[in-house]
Amino acid sequence: MQFKDYYATLGVAKTATEKEIKQAYRKLARKLHPDVNPGDKSAESRFKSINEAYEVLGDPDKRRKYDELGANWRQYEQAQQQGGPGGFGAGGWTVNVGGGPAGFRTMTEDEMRRLFGEEDPFSDFFHAFFGGAATAGERGPSRQGRGGRARRGRDVEQDLELTLEEAFQGALRRFAIKHGGHTRSVDVRIPAGVGDGSRVRVAGEGESGSPGSPPGDLYLRVHLAPHPRFERRGKDLYVRVQVPVTTAVLGGEAHVHAIDGGRLRLRVPPATQNGQVLRLKGHGMPAVGRADDRGDLYATIDVTLPRSLDAEQQRLYEALRHHEEGSTRSS
Repeated sequence: MQFKDYYATLGVAKTATEKEIKQAYRKLARKLHPDVNPGDKSAESRFKSINEAYEVLGDPDKRRKYDELGANWRQYEQAQQQGGPGGFGAGGWTVNVGGGPAGFRTMTEDEMRRLFGEEDPFSDFFHAFFGGAATAGERGPSRQGRGGRARRGRDVEQDLELTLEEAFQGALRRFAIKHGGHTRSVDVRIPAGVGDGSRVRVAGEGESGSPGSPPGDLYLRVHLAPHPRFERRGKDLYVRVQVPVTTAVLGGEAHVHAIDGGRLRLRVPPATQNGQVLRLKGHGMPAVGRADDRGDLYATIDVTLPRSLDAEQQRLYEALRHHEEGSTRSS
């Protein structure tokens, strides 16, 4: 097992200040975060490494011990194995992960495992140096996994189909959840504004973990059923509205169906063209958790032509044609 130079991992000198270490970590975390590099195993590996390095160098006590032991870490590990003084931070450490310009959020080991799968997010060196010693109650066959940590239950994902109206209003769904051979009903509230592909987390309703450890979570993957009238694009909705040719030419009003079941009045300006898009502000979908923050409703104009004409309509259209032909000749 090789000694890990955490200063080199973050690209800072051993004399770096706490502020310089934090700045270096933030820059790398934003660059290497899995959400920014989906599927990039190299970036994922480096992201784990900088989190491990910052877990040590970002903590003054751990950094002091790391600096003091240095190349003598192997002797420290051997002392642990012989029942010597225990490591610090065992079983209770957290990882600070760059959350963006506003700062950091603290991610627990369980969250790191969910982010990277079941493999251990930290190296053997870290566990040997900082979390390898077990407490008296953890020694022996009863230990669960590396360092005495119990294994959390796996997360479960399930598809959920919603209508667009349910996504607009929010919905309450009942699920039958099985735990240890027993089935119970769980009511899950789906928040208003969820989009296609969104995941709704139901805490503690996944698979059971090892004895004494928490269960995983249930994630509901939302799928929106096609709607006969509306098309959704983000928070905005799109609808087609039929308008008589006279209204398109002269201007007027048209009625538009709204997603909440109401009817809206759309002002059609004179000389509106077929396929022209008009906006009804604030009549789209809500943002999740912010009911007052709504998208817009866009109406695409379909100009409808008459299928037959009575005598008076025929006369008027003939007069209009003669007027247009006269205007063309004079120009």
